[in-house]
Amino acid sequence: MSQLNSLPPTTLVIGGARSGKSAYAERLVEDSGLKPVYLATATTGDDEMSERIRLHRERRGDLWSTVEEPLALATTIREHSNTGSAVLVDCLTLWLSNLMTLSRDIEQETQELAAMLPGLDGPVVFVTNEVGLGIVPANELARAFRDHAGRLNQAVAQASDHVVMMISGLPMTLKPNG
Repeated sequence: MSQLNSLPPTTLVIGGARSGKSAYAERLVEDSGLKPVYLATATTGDDEMSERIRLHRERRGDLWSTVEEPLALATTIREHSNTGSAVLVDCLTLWLSNLMTLSRDIEQETQELAAMLPGLDGPVVFVTNEVGLGIVPANELARAFRDHAGRLNQAVAQASDHVVMMISGLPMTLKPNG
């Protein structure tokens, strides 16, 4: 079977910080043979984040088209999903942070995102952080973020065809394709 036919309709790549999530997800999309579309949810809030974004762009090169959308994720995925392209969303936890900053309805946004996944015309690969494996955060905002991220990740994992957890650069399949 060719790699072009092996990219599932929806893939979730989850892991901790610096686990290799983004690079692995990028390889999945590039290996598909489809036109790669990078849907970036990050915003350049400071110099350090600007440098992270620059390094991600440099790693991807000119092959990718980039769409920056920090909030309207479901709508933007629908707009760019087609049979000739594969969309990479990097990342769900930054999107969540953007929503929380603006006091958006996280449950509604999560439900809308998960509900539209089965109807997409082309494959989508999500990158997200696993933030629930550490200690209980000391403040209310951090606990709320951890809880929202856990529920968001569960909803997208449930709606996804394939789920991979990255640990130390190694992919571990949690939910096989099909």
